[in-house]
Amino acid sequence: MAKKTEDIVDNKAKKNTTEVKDEEITVEKRLLALYKLQQIDSQIDKIRIIRGELPLEVQDLEDEVAGLETRISNYVEETNSLKKQIADKEAGMKESENMIKKYEKQQMNVRNNREYDSLSKEIEFQTLEIQLSEKRIAEFAQKLELIATEIENAKGELEETKKEFEIKKGELTDIVTETEKEEVALISNSEANQKYIEERLLTAYQRIRKNARNGLAVVQIERDACGGCFNKIPPQHQLDIRMHKKIIVCEYCGRILVDQNIADIVNQEN
Repeated sequence: MAKKTEDIVDNKAKKNTTEVKDEEITVEKRLLALYKLQQIDSQIDKIRIIRGELPLEVQDLEDEVAGLETRISNYVEETNSLKKQIADKEAGMKESENMIKKYEKQQMNVRNNREYDSLSKEIEFQTLEIQLSEKRIAEFAQKLELIATEIENAKGELEETKKEFEIKKGELTDIVTETEKEEVALISNSEANQKYIEERLLTAYQRIRKNARNGLAVVQIERDACGGCFNKIPPQHQLDIRMHKKIIVCEYCGRILVDQNIADIVNQEN
């Protein structure tokens, strides 16, 4: 009975030891995955830094081209509308002229002064309509001249912007062509590596990277200090980091800390 009890105790001890080892391995694997992910993402960052502001410049120029084309299109629509209004006014003037001739002819055959005065008022009204139409046509013609100038200026600006856009786009295409294959492979590796990191840790990693100026969320200890903010790390924390039993973050900048051993393993794999 005593021996059976000892066997049970021994089995429990072995089980607990195995669980501890599994936990240690799990934490170490997570640390390795995090540091490896950081190295991959840093390489992607370097590629994108090479491109610099070029993608934004290309996008801005593309938007400017679209804006100029829309402006010219609006000018053309306004020009067509003004020409139609001029045509309508000219047609109205001809109609008024015909009406005046008709009323003048009728005045030759009136029977009394009242009819004559009535026709005179109609002639006066049509004359005013002609004068108003002439004024409007002059205004529309003046506006057409201004719009024509604006269209020419916009077309010149559009041509120059298109040339600059094509140059910048060509530069960006060349850079992307040179780095695209490498970037795609790195992004694929990054995504594959993320599978080994639990969602909570991955979210924390991405948040730290977003807030860090250099994009470093996982750093190793360098000269007893954080490799991100360079603040000294207490000896006990350094020991905890080397033990790989839990994820340790810098108490100053919040970056995840790893020891030289983790860095060496990842560097050897690369």
